[in-house]
Amino acid sequence: MTQDYKSTINLPQTSFPMRGDLPKREPGWLAEWEKANRYAQIQARTAGRPMFLLHDGPPYANGTIHLGHAINKILKDVVVKSKLLAGYHAPYVPGWDCHGMPIEIQIEKQFGKSLPTSEVMSKARAYANEQIAKQKGDFKRLGVLGEWDRPYLTMAPQNEAGEIRALAELLRKGYIYRGLKPVNWCFDCGSALAEAEVEYEDKVDIAIDVGFAFDDPAAVAKAFGLEKLPKPNGQIVIWTTTPWTIPANQALNLHPEFGYSLVDTPRGLLILATERVEECLKTYGLEGHIVASVEGHELGDLKFRHPLYAVDPGYARLSPIYFGDYVTLDTGTGIVHSAPAYGVEDFQSCKAYGMKDAEILNPVMGNGVYASWLPLFGGMFLWKANPKIVEALEQAGSLLHQNRYAHSYMHCWRHKTPIIYRATSQWFAGMDISPKDGSKTLRETALDGVEATQFFPAWGKQRLHNMIADRPDWTLSRQRQWGVPMAFFVHRESGELHPRTPELLEEVAKRVEQHGIEAWQSLDPAELLGTDAEHYEKNRDTLDVWFDSGTTHWHVLRGSHADVSRFPADLYLEGSDQHRGWFHSSLLTAAMLDGKPPYKQLLTHGFTVDAQGRKMSKSLGNGIEPQDIMNRMGADILRLWVASTDYRYEMSLSEEILKRVSDMYRRIRNTARFLLGNLDGFDPARHLVPVEQSLLLDQWAISQAYEMQQTVAAAYERYDFPEIVQRVQNFCTNEMGALYLDITKDRLYTMPTESVGRRSAQSAMYRILEALVRWLAPILSFTAEEIWQHMPGQRSESVLFETWYDGLANTQGSPEQRRYWADLLAMRDTASRVLEEMRKAEKIGAALEAKLVLHADPATTERYASTADELRFFFITSELIFAPLQPRPADAAALQFEGGGEVHVSASVSDAAKCIRCWHRREDVGSHPEHPEICERCVSNVEGPGEHRQWF
Repeated sequence: MTQDYKSTINLPQTSFPMRGDLPKREPGWLAEWEKANRYAQIQARTAGRPMFLLHDGPPYANGTIHLGHAINKILKDVVVKSKLLAGYHAPYVPGWDCHGMPIEIQIEKQFGKSLPTSEVMSKARAYANEQIAKQKGDFKRLGVLGEWDRPYLTMAPQNEAGEIRALAELLRKGYIYRGLKPVNWCFDCGSALAEAEVEYEDKVDIAIDVGFAFDDPAAVAKAFGLEKLPKPNGQIVIWTTTPWTIPANQALNLHPEFGYSLVDTPRGLLILATERVEECLKTYGLEGHIVASVEGHELGDLKFRHPLYAVDPGYARLSPIYFGDYVTLDTGTGIVHSAPAYGVEDFQSCKAYGMKDAEILNPVMGNGVYASWLPLFGGMFLWKANPKIVEALEQAGSLLHQNRYAHSYMHCWRHKTPIIYRATSQWFAGMDISPKDGSKTLRETALDGVEATQFFPAWGKQRLHNMIADRPDWTLSRQRQWGVPMAFFVHRESGELHPRTPELLEEVAKRVEQHGIEAWQSLDPAELLGTDAEHYEKNRDTLDVWFDSGTTHWHVLRGSHADVSRFPADLYLEGSDQHRGWFHSSLLTAAMLDGKPPYKQLLTHGFTVDAQGRKMSKSLGNGIEPQDIMNRMGADILRLWVASTDYRYEMSLSEEILKRVSDMYRRIRNTARFLLGNLDGFDPARHLVPVEQSLLLDQWAISQAYEMQQTVAAAYERYDFPEIVQRVQNFCTNEMGALYLDITKDRLYTMPTESVGRRSAQSAMYRILEALVRWLAPILSFTAEEIWQHMPGQRSESVLFETWYDGLANTQGSPEQRRYWADLLAMRDTASRVLEEMRKAEKIGAALEAKLVLHADPATTERYASTADELRFFFITSELIFAPLQPRPADAAALQFEGGGEVHVSASVSDAAKCIRCWHRREDVGSHPEHPEICERCVSNVEGPGEHRQWF
C-alpha cells in the first residue's frame, strides 16, 4: 500500500464495552438508581396515564429467596415495565406475608415453647423484619423496581386492623358460623390447616378387615327374609386403612341400592356386599356360600356391636346402619365404618341422622395423643397405637385380615408429616350459605368470578373452577399466637357471640390500628363490655394466614396503599400452587366482600426442574440459587432465562442452559454495540434523514423494525415473553447481523461522513436502536439502561420514562413491496449457497472475490432493473449482472418464485484488481493516477463529491 487510507474509513467507535461484566457493574447501576430514586421518578413522570395494577402476592417472610422467588419477581417486573412502555402508569407495591405458624415455629426453636404471648409476638415481629430486609436486598438486586421503601406488610397495624374489619363485614353479611366439623389437622402445627396447606405423599398403613358382631341375630334373620339364622353368631365386615379410628366408631355406612349377602363360612356368618363376596372370602382364606341376599335399604334397622365390645366395657355400645351414596365397591367389603370425628363424609352422615355435636366421640387430642379417658389406648400417640388396636381386635375375635397397604395420604405441606381429619370447634365461612341479603351463595359467586377472569395460560380456569366447585367450607380459625385475632367475645356458657359483635370488632380494630394485634392480647374485656365482661371471654383463635393475604385487596388496595392502587387489580401473577392458595383465598374473600373477583387476569407460572426434568432439591444436589447466578453471570442473565423459558410449564435450568442463555445475551449485546459503534458522530437533531427520503434498504430495515415492534408489543400484551426473546434474538441475528448490518458496512465505512448514503444508514440504525432498547428494557433492565446512556442525542435519564418508539414507519409494507423483498431475499439466499460452494472448493476466500450472474425471466429483470447497478452491494459481491434466462448451466442454482418467475444463479471468480480501501474487485482500480490502488468510487469518496447511492 503506497498510501494510507485508514483515516478515510469510518470505523465504528463506541465506549459501550464488548463484555457486559454484569456481576461487577450491575451493583453500581443499582446504586445510581437508588440515589436518583428511579422508581419515584417513573411514577411522577407517568402519573397522568391510565393505570395498570399488578397486585403482588406476598412471599412469606422466612428464609432467603430461592429460584422460585426470583422467577416470580422477575416475571412481575417484566410485566410492570412492559406496561410502562405501553403507555400506562404502573405502580408496583411489593408485599410480605408475615403472620403464621412458620415464624412462630422459628421463635419456638430459638427461645422455647413456654414464652408468654407478648414475647412471642415481639420476637416474631423482629424476626419477620429481619427476613424482609434480607429478601428485599435480593429482590432489588434482581433489578426489580417498586415501592421498596414502602412495601405492604400483613403485620403492619393498619393491615391487621383492616383484616378485623373485613372479618366484621363477613360476619355482618352472614357468611361466618361456628361449628364442630372434621378439619385437616396437623399435630406438629397444633392447628387446623387450609386446603392449600395439604399435599399428598405415599404412606404405608395397616389395612384391616374388621367384624362387628350381630347384636340381635333375630333382627338380622328377619332383615334377610329368614325365619332364623343357620348359625347363632355372625359379623358385618368393614375394611379400613385407619385402625386408629376404630375406637371412635359410632356407625356403619351401606349404600341403599347395593346388594348385600349373608354368607355362611367356617368363621361364622358374614355380611358383605354381594359383588365383593368372592374377593373377600379369597382374601380371608375362607370357603363359604351365600345364604340370602337383599338390597341395602332392607338393613336400615340393624345395629351391631363395636368390634372391641368383648374386651373392654368402655366399648359396650352399638353401631347403627346409616346409608351413604359415597360407599363404593372398588375395594373393601362394601360397608364403611363411620367415625364422625375423623371423616368429612362420616360426620355429614351422622349429623344427617340426628347425631348431636355433644354425642360425637373425639378421643384424639390436638397433639395426636388419645385422651386419658379412652379405654385401652389412652395416652398413646395414634400412629403408634395402630398395631396395639389391631392386637386388641384380634383378641376380641373381630379381626378377619390385616396387611401392609401403600397409598397416597394427606401430609402437612410445611412439616411433611401425615395429618388427619379431626372434629374441632372452628369458625367457618360457609360455601353454600345464603347471605343475609338473599344473594347467591359464596360458591356460586366465586364460580361466576372464575368465568369473569381471563387466565394465562387458559388451563388455569378449569383448575380453579374445580377447586372452588369441590371445596368444603373454609376453616377460618387457627390455634396459634402469631396471627390476627378473631376478635370475638364469646359467651362462657352458650358459646354465642356477643350481640354487639360488629360494633365491638370495630372498637378492637381501632386499637389494633394504633398498637398492632398486641392490643387485643392486652385488652381487658371490661373496657368494651362493661358489666357483660363476667359472662364473656375472648376468643383465642387467630385467622387463617390465607385470610391475611387473601384480604389484601381490601386492606392494601383499598387500605394502606389506596393512593397507589385500585380495586379490582388488573393482574395477579403467582406460581401454579396458588390456584389452591392466594388466587383461591383472594377470590373467596372478594366474592363475600364485593361480589366479584379482586383481579381481572390471573397469570400462572410453573416450577423449576433440572435439565432431566427432576425437581430441584438439596438431596439431589441439582439446585441452583439465584444469588449464585447473579454473582457469577449477572442478574440480566437470570432475567433473560426467565423471560425465554415457557413459564406455563415446568421451567428447566442447568449450567448448560445458562451457558446458552449467556450466548444469546452476547448476540443481543453485540448487535447493540455494533449499532452504537456506527452511530459515532451522529446527532439525530442534525443528521436524522426522514424515513421516506432514506435509501431503499434502510426503509426496508425500518419497516422490519416497525413490524417487529408490533409483534413485540402484542406479545407483551398477552404475556408471551418467550416469543419476544425468540423474535428479538432472530431479529438481531438474521435481519440485522446476517443481512442489514452486513450489507451496510460498506456504505458506513467507505462513504464520506456527511454523505446522504451514510447518514441514511445511521438514521435507520438510530431508529432501530431506539426501538430495540425499549423492547429489551423490561427483560434486560440493566443492559437496556446501559445502552440508553450510550445512545446519541438529548434523552431522558431512563428508557423507562419512554413508551414504544414512534419513529418507525412501514414504507415497505404493500403487497408489491413485500413480494419485491421476498424475491430479492430468495435470490440472495440462493446466491449465498452458490458462493459457499465456491468457498468450499477454495475458488474464492470471500464473496467480494466473485462476480454474480442472475439469469432471470424478462419480468424479473424488469422488476429489478432500476436497482440493478447497486444490487452488488446487497449481494456483497464485486459485480452483479442480469442476463437473459437460458437453459440452466451445470454450476447454476435454480430458483422459482412463489408468485411466478424464475432465476438461475451462477458465479465466477473475478479477475479484476482488488481495491485496497473497499476490497471490491473492480476493473477501474488504478484508473486514477494519484490513487493507483483504489477504485473510482473510492477516489470519489476520498477526495471527490462522493458516490451516489439510491437503493442499497
